[in-house]
Amino acid sequence: MDFPITRGPFEPTWDSIRKNYPGVPDWFRNAKFGVFVHWGPQASGQSGDWYARHLYEQGSKSYNNHLRRFGHPSEFGYKDVLNAWKAREWNPDELTKSFADAGMRFMMVVGVHHDNFDLWDSKFQPWNSVNVGPKKDMIGGWAEAARKYGMRFCITFHHEYSWWWWASAYRADKSGPKTGVPYDGNLTLAEGKGTWWEGLDPRLLYNIDLGEYEDVANIAFKRNGIFQDHQEYAKWYAERWARRIQDAVEKYHPDMFYTDGNSSEPFSGDHTGSGFKSDAARRVVADFYNRSLAASGKVDSLALIKFQGGNPAIGITSEITVPKTIKSDQPWIGENPIGDWYYMPGCCYETVNLVRSLLEFASRDGNYACAVPLTPEGGLDPGCKVMLREMGEWMRINGPGIYGSRAWKTWGEGGGSDGKQSLLIQQGRLSQKTAELPFTTSDFRFTVGKDGDLYVWCMAVPKAGEMLRVRSLGRDAGMLEGDVKSVTMLGGGEILFRMTSQALELECPAKVLGKFAQGFRIRQ
Repeated sequence: MDFPITRGPFEPTWDSIRKNYPGVPDWFRNAKFGVFVHWGPQASGQSGDWYARHLYEQGSKSYNNHLRRFGHPSEFGYKDVLNAWKAREWNPDELTKSFADAGMRFMMVVGVHHDNFDLWDSKFQPWNSVNVGPKKDMIGGWAEAARKYGMRFCITFHHEYSWWWWASAYRADKSGPKTGVPYDGNLTLAEGKGTWWEGLDPRLLYNIDLGEYEDVANIAFKRNGIFQDHQEYAKWYAERWARRIQDAVEKYHPDMFYTDGNSSEPFSGDHTGSGFKSDAARRVVADFYNRSLAASGKVDSLALIKFQGGNPAIGITSEITVPKTIKSDQPWIGENPIGDWYYMPGCCYETVNLVRSLLEFASRDGNYACAVPLTPEGGLDPGCKVMLREMGEWMRINGPGIYGSRAWKTWGEGGGSDGKQSLLIQQGRLSQKTAELPFTTSDFRFTVGKDGDLYVWCMAVPKAGEMLRVRSLGRDAGMLEGDVKSVTMLGGGEILFRMTSQALELECPAKVLGKFAQGFRIRQ
């Protein structure tokens, strides 16, 4: 493609980007724990992820919830949800302080989701939060608060999907009193005259109808390919996709940006990148790194492309699942939501879910971002506030083994005292079920702290006086180099220990103060 990018050594090729990238910034490893503010107007449906699309699927949970809350999507569609969304409780300063107090050191914030609605004063998308709905610059508010509280800032972009994701908005009910009545995705610019949305073109929100391509709504998951009859539009859309990212980067100067998708890069011609093949993503990354270099004299930033595996100049994410092994070949962030990616009532706010998730990802050399749900109005449920306070208390005690840490020789052990039971892994969307996973005091994870000491994490809080046996640290395992000089229980003091051929035995004191998971510092 030929849209302009910032001049500099980074050319829009992966070879050039790899060659010129100086390495992952120190702040990325030091931060380790962050929040994913996966929030926007789709929270209005209180139906979880992909509400904006599913409300056009007759019989779905989102469709039924939409009928009860707003009306029929032929009369009150997603564009009207945008207008009704005011986010009256949204206070980015107060929220960001809560996240920072919880020990979170970086913030990922959705700039635009698959719904194609930009949450900033967008130069290239009139359907944005300054023009419609709250009439506020959401990204600007988050960016200012993040810097105030010393959190690294990331804007996430999910709009590669949008041109085929909206296919259901062009449909109609197949049964019932509204059979055959088109949903509002079919409306035109001219039909907005005299309405609240006069002058706003629905095509710039819902894009064009690509229904001629079989099962187009699922193209990313079933039918990969090129939209051969719409390549001129595809080029326009891909450039617009890129220019919106560049616009947000220029305005808010994020430390990171992230693009969603299940292909190796946006517009790869495959999976979520189906429809069009171009170098749009490479141009955006090159622009981002050149811009960072021009602004500060060094590249102190990181671009993340969800599935750009094996490229040390690009970060990736691991959504919901935990890698099977330690991954140190490139920067990465593990991510999972409390409940779902957008707000639903009845979320489980158990702090143990955050602690265990952090330990699973950190022990494999990753960072961790938890998607903490905000209500439609932009507040936090009471249980969520308690969870964040408890997490902050845990991090203040255990932070030395987390911030700046790296993986050890193995990420962990478990499966009972004999190692023969199945090994439990904390992964998936966070719920009461994950909170109740039956971890025992034979389940351990390992990190190496910034101080160089080995940290052992017991995934269940031991009883007073209990003897813990860490098999990976026994003499026969041959993994420790040298003798153990001392063992300190985090939140307490030094404890008694004994090295045997089978295990390092840790004798817990008469009073154990830990919550959720217990950390030990092993000094050699």
